[in-house]
Amino acid sequence: MHKRNMMQENSQALESKQRQIVNMFDEIAKDYDKANRILSLGIDISWRVDATKRALNALESTSALSVLDVACGSGDMILHWQKRLRALNGAQNAYQKIIGIDPSKEMLKAAHQKIPESRLINVATNAGGMDFNGTDSGAKNLDSNNADSSASTSPNTAPISLMLGEAKDLSAIESSSIDIVSIAYGLRNVLSYELALSEFARVLKKGGVLVVLDFFKKSKPSLLDKIIGLYTKRVLPIVGGLISRNFAAYKYLPDSMEVFVTPEELKAALEKVGIQTKEIRSYSAGISHLVLGVKG
Repeated sequence: MHKRNMMQENSQALESKQRQIVNMFDEIAKDYDKANRILSLGIDISWRVDATKRALNALESTSALSVLDVACGSGDMILHWQKRLRALNGAQNAYQKIIGIDPSKEMLKAAHQKIPESRLINVATNAGGMDFNGTDSGAKNLDSNNADSSASTSPNTAPISLMLGEAKDLSAIESSSIDIVSIAYGLRNVLSYELALSEFARVLKKGGVLVVLDFFKKSKPSLLDKIIGLYTKRVLPIVGGLISRNFAAYKYLPDSMEVFVTPEELKAALEKVGIQTKEIRSYSAGISHLVLGVKG
């Protein structure tokens, strides 16, 4: 009984910490894009472009794809998928659907403003999600009746849905229904990331591709890594804090890199859920990495 109580307390503490992280992103959502572009000097755009290109090259076909972007934030990765698929397949038949899911209501609102043709859908998590009006929502589906009235209904606009939810619980998504799952700079913020990996594997079709872009922990930091580390720990919190007026949030971001896994550790974790790593790619002298996996 004592052991069970300890496990419950640990679980509650983990959920509380996860909620704090989500609340932090709610607070910085308004200035997130501005701070991100300034702090990264826009270089992250090239990383995202390359990741989408490599993911699509790993698929046998790029027509009528279903894409799920987890921890979609303000929608940057969704726009990259949309642009790349339109270039490949044409605007009217670019893809079957793109779904963005994030636990932060404010980040989803920012994504909706950036992608006006998207639909906001209320999806509660098992922990008790809240809909966009601040009321309790038990809905867990893609029913168009839940769509935001401002979303476009033009037949020439391929559907993009923005859903409230967590990476560790994708129960609103059917098993083996997704061609590409992506998570860009969000896996570090998922405290139960092993559960998220299991969910990624569940929703992916056989042969489907997983794209993980992130700032991973360095197993053997080089001199350059240490110099970059000084920037992220000393400069980033100050600049990000001045832009967003939230210094704590931009102190958390570099701290989260130090307690995250290495690309090789993620590769081992993916193998346990049936996803084989096809490629690990380093960007900009190891600042960021892509881990590209395929479901067997």
